[in-house]
Amino acid sequence: MTLWNAVLLASIICVALKAVGYLIPPKVLDAPRPARVADLLTVALLAALVAVQALGVGQEIVVDARLPALAVAAGLLIVRAPFLVVVAAAAATAALLRLWGWAA
Repeated sequence: MTLWNAVLLASIICVALKAVGYLIPPKVLDAPRPARVADLLTVALLAALVAVQALGVGQEIVVDARLPALAVAAGLLIVRAPFLVVVAAAAATAALLRLWGWAA
């Protein structure tokens, strides 16, 4: 299977899943349990994406300037800082650590 065949197959599967989603009656989706699962699944997927982007380089786990920047961002989010301040502080942290040669 070539890469393009895999991309086309994945696209077809995604469209099929979306179509199946439209066939589910709204009564089922309005129940408390599916709503809670959907909320928790969203958070879990976002957390996994952040972890992969912060620690992953290819097939390796790497600790570099991104991890302290993520910690700064998390701390600022906990104290409810404005989002632009969070992004700027995290970027500045990573940039300064890279400038000082701590990470690539």
